[in-house]
Amino acid sequence: MSNMATVRPFRGLRFSGAAGALSDIVAPPYDVISSEQRDALASRNPHNVVRLTLPEQETDDRSKFVKYARSAARLAEWRREGVLAAEETPAYYRYTQTFEVPDSGQVCSRTKLVTTIKVEPYSNGVVLPHEQTFPKHKEDRLRILEATRSHLECIFGLFEDDDKSVHRLISSATGVTVADITTPDDGIRHTVDRIDDPAVCQAITTAIAPKKVWIADGHHRYETALAFREQLGPREGLVAEDFMMMALCSISDPGLVLLPTHRVLKTMPVEPCQLEKRLSEHFSVAHVPNQNLTMTIAGASGRAFGIALPGGSGLVASFDEVDKLARQVDGDGGMELKRLDVSILHGFIFANLLGLAGHDFFGYTRDEKEALDAVEHGSPAAFLMNPPTVQDMRTVASAGDFMPQKSTYYYPKLLSGLVIWSLSDFTP
Repeated sequence: MSNMATVRPFRGLRFSGAAGALSDIVAPPYDVISSEQRDALASRNPHNVVRLTLPEQETDDRSKFVKYARSAARLAEWRREGVLAAEETPAYYRYTQTFEVPDSGQVCSRTKLVTTIKVEPYSNGVVLPHEQTFPKHKEDRLRILEATRSHLECIFGLFEDDDKSVHRLISSATGVTVADITTPDDGIRHTVDRIDDPAVCQAITTAIAPKKVWIADGHHRYETALAFREQLGPREGLVAEDFMMMALCSISDPGLVLLPTHRVLKTMPVEPCQLEKRLSEHFSVAHVPNQNLTMTIAGASGRAFGIALPGGSGLVASFDEVDKLARQVDGDGGMELKRLDVSILHGFIFANLLGLAGHDFFGYTRDEKEALDAVEHGSPAAFLMNPPTVQDMRTVASAGDFMPQKSTYYYPKLLSGLVIWSLSDFTP
């Protein structure tokens, strides 16, 4: 059993000029694209990456699995045509995203190292999860990995780097810019630099090896890669199936941004005055206009929730006695997990104060305006959240617990289509 992270440069597969404009080829990750968005992206360019990551189901397909073979055939065809070309030598890829934080206007830059990393069972303590996963998503990704024998998209990981030394090493490494585009719908700039100097690559490999890695985004694909490797059985030495593609970011990167995920209720068992009465027994409650809720809870000295209510005026419920509330949260998990805002919301406010259980009585949105609009158009309430911190995620994961579903949203998402890794390009 290894206690070291095994990262390696790799021969990336990238779209050539023959494919068309890169800005028409890239796409968001497969799991945030609606079927309408998928079709719109596919129509931009016949080589758009969604044609690989989300292959279409045709009406005359013999089975639901034909689409995976379609993705594999297309990948092979694009390589033959020179639309996709593999690098001649292994490299790391520095991927920088420059973006404006939604609703704040703050401009940030986040730097990641695209690498191949050896997949390890969580029990080895090298790569750690922070969120629960669901089996049906994993089956789809396993089918596409088996068919294409390629990692078509990066997952996103964080590594320990309290003194920022590895962040500085990656940021200062000399590289050749191979992609520089701005996505028009969100104005985010994506820059990719190929780092292929063997001495620099070795220095990076050595620096990351002793670091603990957390999965920030992409648990399903990580567990899929693990299952894919386990199907192979024992092998001598390292094989291609041991690795997957991951974009690694220092946990100390100043551009590491988490956005909140708000809850929009579909039902409310009590009237607003009764809600206020129940909350005031455990929280300090103030009346605040709906449009000022997020600003108010962000500026709260302690912890706080914003509750948007019909009619334009909502509530802010703030609290300082975190442990007192956390002890009243039912369910598994340690105190670090139960101390989270999302745990107190679900396990105390929803379950104890309102008698609401499960996940069917609310929907998620990351858009404050969408939450407020929902309240003005029939929703009885929306609970507006502060985002969790990177330290929250780290503490919960290190304690062996999982963050609740959709509690962490790292912004921005990684673009797919900048670099692909095919197992056929593995260099032992």
